Amino acid sequence: MKFARLGDAGHEIPVVLDGDRHLDLRPLTSDIDGDFLAGDPVGRTTAAIAAGELPELDGAGDLRIGAPIARPSAVVCIGMNYAAHAAESGSAPPPVPVVFLKTPNTVVGPNDTVTIPRGSEKTDWEVELGVVIGRRASYLDSPADAAAHIAGYVTANDLSERTFQLEVSGGQWSKGKCAPGFNPTGPWLVTPDEVDPQALQLRSFVNGEPRQDSSTADMIFPVDHIVWHLSQFLTLEPGDLVLTGTPQGVALSGRFPYLAPGDVVDIEIEGIGAQRQEFVAWEASR
Repeated sequence: MKFARLGDAGHEIPVVLDGDRHLDLRPLTSDIDGDFLAGDPVGRTTAAIAAGELPELDGAGDLRIGAPIARPSAVVCIGMNYAAHAAESGSAPPPVPVVFLKTPNTVVGPNDTVTIPRGSEKTDWEVELGVVIGRRASYLDSPADAAAHIAGYVTANDLSERTFQLEVSGGQWSKGKCAPGFNPTGPWLVTPDEVDPQALQLRSFVNGEPRQDSSTADMIFPVDHIVWHLSQFLTLEPGDLVLTGTPQGVALSGRFPYLAPGDVVDIEIEGIGAQRQEFVAWEASR
């Protein structure tokens, strides 16, 4: 099942995709948020479709695509989770997951325009598989317990400003991760029954030229290990977003230029969906 949110920012309408139709979920929920995701969203939606309770949303194809989840309480990220990316960053593969945070207000629609931060010379792209939490996860006993706490998966672009992240960071990465619009998410939330999270192709392109091309099979720490590991140190709430790391092929490698105004980035994950962002210069009036 695929869930989405359509409409102007701050006024998105929750929908479920049914073939080529977008069915309005508002008879069930006001939004795709933690409460909805914790309350058997697939079962309730399936029953509502069968009962004819969800009307088709008129003009859905003309509406902006928002992030498929309402603002999460937390965005927790895993760094250097692909060995080749760690190598191109000048690091050895980490023995335990590297964790950093993005602020929830970085989560935007998959095709929204992104402003390059003021003074930035090293804005970078990172295609990533995102995990959406569906049930509170705290002190899970083992990675095998993780699946019961996952509502679904999303495509995400973990945008980064490398000077802020690495050179003026004070040792913490989040300065380079939290600029406005630095987490395009979507287009859909895809439920776990539809995909194998460890067998998905990830790709990115800049101005149509290929950059990243890898598989989630190459993760150092798989999804179930990540969710279990995080639960030992923090509580993941329904609706929270976990980003699982990016493969090789980013500008930080030195093989490609960083992003500049006018650049267009396309990213896609097999079965999860594609997104596109145009990058524009920062202006004082923004």
